[in-house]
Amino acid sequence: MDLQETPQESAFRAEICALLCQEEVRAETAAARARRGEEPGLLDVYRRLGERGYLAVNWPREHGGLDGTLQQKAILTEELIGHGVPDIVHTLSIDIVGLALLLYGTGSQKKRLLPKIARGEGAASILFSEPGAGSDLAALETRAERDGDGWRLYGRKIYSMKSHLADFALCAARTSTSDVKYHGITLFAVPLKTPGVLVDPLWNLGDERFGDVTLAGLRVTADDVVGEVDGGWEVINHVLGLERTGIEFEAKATRWLDVLLRHAADTGLLEHPVHGPRLVELEAWVRAARLLSWRSVGELAEGRSDEVHNAMAKLLTSEVSKEVAHTALDLTGLPGTLDRHDGRAPLDGSGEASYREAVGLTLASGTSEVMLALIASAGLGLLA
Repeated sequence: MDLQETPQESAFRAEICALLCQEEVRAETAAARARRGEEPGLLDVYRRLGERGYLAVNWPREHGGLDGTLQQKAILTEELIGHGVPDIVHTLSIDIVGLALLLYGTGSQKKRLLPKIARGEGAASILFSEPGAGSDLAALETRAERDGDGWRLYGRKIYSMKSHLADFALCAARTSTSDVKYHGITLFAVPLKTPGVLVDPLWNLGDERFGDVTLAGLRVTADDVVGEVDGGWEVINHVLGLERTGIEFEAKATRWLDVLLRHAADTGLLEHPVHGPRLVELEAWVRAARLLSWRSVGELAEGRSDEVHNAMAKLLTSEVSKEVAHTALDLTGLPGTLDRHDGRAPLDGSGEASYREAVGLTLASGTSEVMLALIASAGLGLLA
């Protein structure tokens, strides 16, 4: 596989970079990150990208994209993160929910839900995790009770990012019971700004808050079912498997490391007999993680997704990101714990912010433990 960018891909990257380097975009990005106690949501830069078809570049034109490639989509993700643009809304709306609808949604669902998020004028979230069901969705208790030709949803979802800002969410609920572990789960595209849905904040140490979502009898119909009734696990497993390229994680690791290396060059740490070699080794790991991610992207683009390769990419990129964040705090010491609102903070406060964010990367899209189990079983045959 050739991991070098084509001239067309390099030109696309240059176009995205030029847009994100515009003064008004840089000012908006800085302002979004500077507001204390207010997390970034839909940004004007999303709309700037969306009106050009860039935000969901690999989607069909009829749904708001440019019929572009997965490589272009990965380039967009790298550039957004590399320029410091808050990316969670984009990842949730486009890379997860949008992908699920593209693959499993009906024609009317695609027409109704996709163009708005592709234009950057709306957002979507996911409602999977519950108080007793995190990585193991077989334990979910949210139920969909039959109500005429539809269902009523009852349950509680937690750790749902951006649900207080989203227009709709992809919600997993149990429509039937079965002896088969994951059978009986159905996915619904549910409106969030409607009676029957209560979204409370679930505060945490991160810059992005979680949502605590209560479903109190919200009515959904067959038009809201994504995929087959009782077949939601297959959709979830397939979509998350495709989304595990690790591109967003390696992009974060690259950005954090670039800031750290500039600090190390300015302070003489690169010449330190211990810290210098450590930084060199860390840069090698970040580069290796990026190549692994791009291998997964290339395989997906060629129509031959490998779940083991994707799990390896997700595992390495998230763990390397965490190592970069920990190294940044090690090398900056106690001052490194100052946040971006303190003018004395080294690394412009990014070390403190990345330290809080990095551990979550090893949980998102499948925990490191789940990735290790997948690699051991499907890749090495050790758990058969």
